Amino acid sequence: MTTRFVSGDLVQCNHGGKIRKGVYITERDGMAVLKMDSGYNIGVAPRSCSVIGHPEPVPGKNLEVKQNSKLPNLSIVSTGGTIASRIDYRTGSVTSQFNANDILIAIPELAEIANYRTIPLATILSENMTPTIWQDLARAVYDEIRGGARGIIVTHGTDTMAYSAAALSFMIDTPVPIIFTGSQRSADRPSSDNAMNAICAAAAATSELGEVAVVMHATTSDDICSIHRGTRVRKMHTSRRDAFRSLGISPIGEIEFPSRKVTLEESAVRRDAHTLALHNKIESHCALVQFYPGMSPEILKAYNGYKGLVIAGTGLGHVSTALIPALARLINAGTMVVMTSQCMHGRVCDRVYDTGRDLLAAGVIEAGDTLPEAALVKLMWVLANENNRENAAGLMQSDLKGECTRRSAYGL
Repeated sequence: MTTRFVSGDLVQCNHGGKIRKGVYITERDGMAVLKMDSGYNIGVAPRSCSVIGHPEPVPGKNLEVKQNSKLPNLSIVSTGGTIASRIDYRTGSVTSQFNANDILIAIPELAEIANYRTIPLATILSENMTPTIWQDLARAVYDEIRGGARGIIVTHGTDTMAYSAAALSFMIDTPVPIIFTGSQRSADRPSSDNAMNAICAAAAATSELGEVAVVMHATTSDDICSIHRGTRVRKMHTSRRDAFRSLGISPIGEIEFPSRKVTLEESAVRRDAHTLALHNKIESHCALVQFYPGMSPEILKAYNGYKGLVIAGTGLGHVSTALIPALARLINAGTMVVMTSQCMHGRVCDRVYDTGRDLLAAGVIEAGDTLPEAALVKLMWVLANENNRENAAGLMQSDLKGECTRRSAYGL
């Protein structure tokens, strides 16, 4: 008689002469697919397996987390992502299901740091983030600060976290820390970074910081988290726990773990340096394009009618000569075209080579050392808040929230 398995069953199997234990996900191509404790999936013969139990139930959604009202008041705004994910045993993949309250249940150490309000804004993986959700997020964060929160934690998927952190940097003048955090590996994996990142984020949110930042592992060990400025950070690895790096500047601080000691650099904006203000208008009809050798000018026709276009050019900010007339036509039709560089470090300077000079003559705007993703978000924000084209161009070349440094430091 063939054993019938149900997704989520704990099973043990005789595989390769060894007993393997895991969680049954599904049957595919005649093999039982198991999720191992390591987080990886394997396929085994179903006839070699037997049910030995069931996974522990997920804590109830209505479970109350005991908090200490004497601690600082923080708000956790949840948007989803891996930090708020668990395994979907129907597919064996990670799915975003937990809200902010679930994070408090899963990481009880957070209750030692602050008293929390939880706002489940969205339950999405970060590739599904949109400018409209950025606006909702900015409004929610603004309302929490206005309501008395001494700091904000935004839980977010790591893949597009840099875009969202940049968006809030421009949308909110904040007197308190707004800390984005997430995890590279879901909570079901022994190597998960979710707990440490969340605890470090809470420590940063109670610190003297006064700007939007990203807090994630600084090393592959569980010893230090880095604090990255929201407009100068990029995810540099698909899966490493220390995937995030500050580009063009050093991190603006760090948190030691498990002591939770926060050290801020002199360059970090301090608490109460700004008066709270919300500017969450955004022009979403903008795009980011990376130039590549042989790129056809025909591609740029897809952006006819766009309000803004950011180009990630080569080196000092170049595209092929063949593209310049097409860019000029876009600019003459009303599209603001901004040039950034594909390089990790350094700045755009289109006055060195003939191609660069031709781009400037066509009306392309240099964005200094602004990162392409930050330049896109900034362009969306500038075009929504400044109607005068000359003024908008000036803003794109100015440093508003630490996104564009006056000079590029050697070695960064």
